[in-house]
Amino acid sequence: MLRLRPALLLFTLACGGLQLFAQTGFEALVRTAEGKPVADAILSLTPLDGQALPAAPAPTAPAARISQIGQEYEPLVTPIRTGSPIEFPNLDTVQHHIYSVSKPKRFEIPLYDRGRTEIVVFENPGVVTLGCNIHDWMLAYVVVLDTPWFAKSSTEGRAALANLPAGRYRLDLWHPRLAKPITREITLAAAPAAAPEEFTVTLRPDRRLRRAPAPGAGSGY
Repeated sequence: MLRLRPALLLFTLACGGLQLFAQTGFEALVRTAEGKPVADAILSLTPLDGQALPAAPAPTAPAARISQIGQEYEPLVTPIRTGSPIEFPNLDTVQHHIYSVSKPKRFEIPLYDRGRTEIVVFENPGVVTLGCNIHDWMLAYVVVLDTPWFAKSSTEGRAALANLPAGRYRLDLWHPRLAKPITREITLAAAPAAAPEEFTVTLRPDRRLRRAPAPGAGSGY
């Protein structure tokens, strides 16, 4: 079972009476079997006790940015909540043509130049894989989640979630190089502070293959 931070007790008035809500959080450490930290793993928690998810606020600005720079996407993995917009600025010296054929979001942004920015809204949950019709080695992922409780692991393999109501949850751990997501049921409750929970994962080979022409070879892109 995941070890939790000490609970933070919040009191709120509702329905004419005093109700008690326990909030807590946890930390995770994601590593390979060789002990190497794993970046870009997405941990998300979905409640199992029937409690409704907090309503997503109406977006007033893009929730995230995926840039094209150096003929690559940056960042590789972007988690967002369902209904959120992402901006796609071209910061490169060349044109790009972004597309996705993933079921949660099929779209394309035809050829556009340096300095231009496009915005796309992701309405459906799931993993959206991005490519470029010109530079076929370019690859990125948008992980669209119904739950607001998610985090991405850092270069040290660490991810943290906070302000979670106590209760039962389905935990999902996703990474683009996992054969399938890791899923388990956990219960969040008040507990003494402890070291992060560790996840050991086996990753498939990296699919990203750089095939850009060598300098001076000449290319229109």
